[in-house]
Amino acid sequence: MAQENKIGKNIKKLRQAKDLSQDRLSKLADVSYNSIIKLETGGITNPTIETLQKIAKALDVSVDDLLK
Repeated sequence: MAQENKIGKNIKKLRQAKDLSQDRLSKLADVSYNSIIKLETGGITNPTIETLQKIAKALDVSVDDLLK
């Protein structure tokens, strides 16, 4: 499995565990709604560390948790 797809799957899993919609996560993380969708579906294959940090903070996890 590609690392990028793994990141998207982890974001989706963590987001759903916190009962957040993609739209809500995008607002909490200050990342565009389209970026969240593309990350989760593998459309974005190389997210910036800044984007990952924002999403991790919004989900209250570490960036490492997104990369596992």
